[in-house]
Amino acid sequence: MKLGRLRDCWILLGCLPAICVAIEPERVSFREQIRPILAANCFQCHGPDESSREADLRLDSLEMATGDRGGYAALVPGELDASELYRRVTSEDESEKMPPPESNKHLSAEQIELLKQWIEQGAAYEQHWSFAPPKRPPLPAVSDPSWPKNDIDRFVLAELDRHGLSASPPADRYQLVRRLYLDLIGLPPTPAEADEFVSDSRPDAYERLVDKLLASPHYGERWARRWLDLARYSDTNGYEKDRPRTMWPYRDWVIDAINRDVPFDQFTIEQLAGDMLPNATAQQRIATGFHRNTMVNEEGGIDPQEFRFNSVVDRVATTGGAWLGLTLGCAQCHTHKYDPLTHAEYYQVFSLLNNADEVEVQVLTPEVKKQREEIERQIGEQIAALPKQFADSVPQQDLDRAFDEWQRKASAELAHWNSLPPSRMTTNLANIAVLDDDSILVSGDVTKNDIYDLDFDAQGQVASIRIEALTHPSLPSGGPGRQSIEVGGASGEGDFFLSEMTAEVVEGDAEHERVVRKLEFASATATFVTPGMSAAAAFDGKSDTGWRVMGREGEPHNAVFRLREPVTLAPGQRLHFRLHHESFYPAGLGRFRFSFSPNEGELPAALYPDEIASAVAKASMERTAEETASLRDYFLLHTPELKAAQDKIAELRKQFPAPAVALVMQERTEHLRVTHRHHRGEFLKAEEAVSPGVPEVLPPLPEESPANRLTFARWLVDPQNPLVARVVVNRHWQALFGTGIVKTVDDFGLQGEFPSHPPLLDYLAKEFVRQGWSSKQLHKLIVMSATYQQSADVTPLHLERDPENRLLARAPRFRVEAELVRDIALSVSGLLSPQIGGPSVFPDQPPGITEAAYGPLAWTVSAGADRFRRGLYTFNKRTAPFASSGLFDAPSGEACVARRTYSSTPLQALAMLNDSTMQAAARELAISTLEQHEGNAREIATELFRRCVTRVPTDEELAAACEFQAQQQERLARGDYDAAAILHSGDENAELPTTLDHNSLAAWMLTARAILNLDETITRQ
Repeated sequence: MKLGRLRDCWILLGCLPAICVAIEPERVSFREQIRPILAANCFQCHGPDESSREADLRLDSLEMATGDRGGYAALVPGELDASELYRRVTSEDESEKMPPPESNKHLSAEQIELLKQWIEQGAAYEQHWSFAPPKRPPLPAVSDPSWPKNDIDRFVLAELDRHGLSASPPADRYQLVRRLYLDLIGLPPTPAEADEFVSDSRPDAYERLVDKLLASPHYGERWARRWLDLARYSDTNGYEKDRPRTMWPYRDWVIDAINRDVPFDQFTIEQLAGDMLPNATAQQRIATGFHRNTMVNEEGGIDPQEFRFNSVVDRVATTGGAWLGLTLGCAQCHTHKYDPLTHAEYYQVFSLLNNADEVEVQVLTPEVKKQREEIERQIGEQIAALPKQFADSVPQQDLDRAFDEWQRKASAELAHWNSLPPSRMTTNLANIAVLDDDSILVSGDVTKNDIYDLDFDAQGQVASIRIEALTHPSLPSGGPGRQSIEVGGASGEGDFFLSEMTAEVVEGDAEHERVVRKLEFASATATFVTPGMSAAAAFDGKSDTGWRVMGREGEPHNAVFRLREPVTLAPGQRLHFRLHHESFYPAGLGRFRFSFSPNEGELPAALYPDEIASAVAKASMERTAEETASLRDYFLLHTPELKAAQDKIAELRKQFPAPAVALVMQERTEHLRVTHRHHRGEFLKAEEAVSPGVPEVLPPLPEESPANRLTFARWLVDPQNPLVARVVVNRHWQALFGTGIVKTVDDFGLQGEFPSHPPLLDYLAKEFVRQGWSSKQLHKLIVMSATYQQSADVTPLHLERDPENRLLARAPRFRVEAELVRDIALSVSGLLSPQIGGPSVFPDQPPGITEAAYGPLAWTVSAGADRFRRGLYTFNKRTAPFASSGLFDAPSGEACVARRTYSSTPLQALAMLNDSTMQAAARELAISTLEQHEGNAREIATELFRRCVTRVPTDEELAAACEFQAQQQERLARGDYDAAAILHSGDENAELPTTLDHNSLAAWMLTARAILNLDETITRQ
């Protein structure tokens, strides 16, 4: 061999190590490449869940897979031939092959090769990315440092560089202004607003526009809709009866909080535990309506406690999805098959949410408050005039004599009744407490047979017992009962049903109580009883009869029960009463008071308010001036001589606008519920008790704080929590780009998709927290980026390399949400009502939709501007959602929805053409445009086009619109169409201008309808 050739060989050999390094396979990432393979194909049988585990093999951790913690060893790091895992996935023997053929799962050759390389490289396990705390990543180097407008762009461009792609050019200014308006406030710009931005040459014109839209009150409406999807917001209870509920105060709180840019950590705390904050405000309590959006099962056959269990199940799943991005609900029945969430940990979280009671609070809107104040002023004037009216008809001495006589009668009426607090009381489930006025208030859980056991230390003879059923603000509609649903079409709010009452004389302590004598009732009377029932039926031994008060909510009631024989209690003896409230629908007494009389007591002629009864009981010289004045007013309001005046006052009282009711949460401070693990998630299979807590894979609750709902809310938004900030910024990214950085926005667990831009996600999460959890600042950061401002045009290269636009080489193009489809039409036509907040409304929709559903609801179309409110305010019936919203993929409100589906169907096109609201929008759009540009077809067509799609039409588009209009007008002139029928489409009472030719107007209305139906009109691009 020649010397030169030998030298070349040595040189080549010297290069071999470098060549080997260069061609060595890249390091396989367990987190990015291997875990998804195992999670999709293996974890169901070889994951954390013991109930479904096969061969005692776990593959979710290195210690488990290698048998270091016991169990089957399937993996030997670095030794391919010794690893049973690899042998099984490559086996041709169907009895051994994994995944088994019957699972219908199959590993591709590429996946098997990845497993091979991973084992050979040492089979390193890494913590799942979402459970590791986010770290602020360094800014990457990029090929074109001049392109980025902020840090977001550096992360995006670095990924494009890695894949050999380049970013798209900026969108034109018309496309950009429309995109911003739709994204930030959910409404399109007017042509004037678009032109103002396009012609603004200031270098900060774009930023000025962003700030203007972020400050718009419509910003809160736009982003509230997305949050309400997570909150499963609806105006009805769901399930079989699906009756209406009042939830709009919570919806309005969300709008206001977003407009005020309430930091997301505070936004979270107030919704999950606002009632537990120190000196909680009314608005903070209303915020807890988030978890009152849970559906309510009103079917008579349900067990109330099972339903309450199911409600908390829903709250756990919703909290897991909305904040943690985890399918936490999957651990209700067993340990999660894929994620490190155990069955017991699920019930630890359940325990944190398990001690909230569901109550109502009244909400006085400014309008209602003003109306009530005016009516109160008028009533005050009427009451002040009563003495003069009495004096005008009778002498003053007769007034004084009548007043004195009334006092004596009232005093005698009340004197022989002695109210007592119970000396001992128990109940099967509800909380029961004695108030300062000796009345008893019941709260907490309800059952179909609430039982109250009450002992009274009555003295002397007892012949009659009186039960006052009293009102209280904490009860449904003020009480006096605890029923909170409708029955048989009548209101059930605040009703009660005392099905049976027994009485005994007992003695001895609680452990050695002895019945001395059973008492019998002879008769009973009541101030009010539902027809078909009677107070006497409460002791007839039948559970389906009794003292029922129904449809008289917010009023006190009174019943007297007379003993067959009076009883005199000896020292140490007590009266024991057992009250049964057995009903198909839970309907126990909410607040009530016992009084005793030695006589055969008569039913009082009136139910005196406590303050009146207290004043009557005093001697006249002991009363204060205020008490005397109150007695005089009460007498004048009830004396027969002034009935005409009293009727006027009564009519005024009927005019009081009822305050709205907000459904809220209220944490228990005593009688705390004990949470148990439920075997297989079944309500009736409660096992061992569990303590409140959170999954071990996440940071622990702070030891110095009580393990309750408030601490849990604060824990969620603690910066140490690795999930929440990532989950939130990812959802906002999805809203603005159509797809999240993590595509599975509701699943950051092992089955979820790996982030397309992991460093960008962590950067946004850290920046979100750094900027005070401000949603507005996050939105501004995103929309100010060059990534956001790209053109939506698609090149063949982009389509080939990145068809789903996961690398963000262009702006996305997608249809707007269901509510915005209608909002756009109303906005461009000028019909849209700008009113923000208030009760839900009933816009036009085809008849029969809500009437045919369970719990039929008459859909009476709202009058005036309410007919054209934003879709956010449309009344939503869960079992029969608003027709057009359902067509365009809006959720029903039955469950938490993090990402809506998007479909494209012929029905959508038909609705855009024929829906009555679309017809009204087309009519109004044509009228207003014709009045502005009468006679000039090109100007009219241009205006119609620009109002619908913002940009200036091309010559071809303009010519097509004008030609279409001319064809329609020609057909109208021939009589092919009827102008009146077209112009009154969807509204036979529509008012038409007399100054316009109706044939021409109809032709332009048809043209407007066609432009409204363009794909571009309802597309965000």
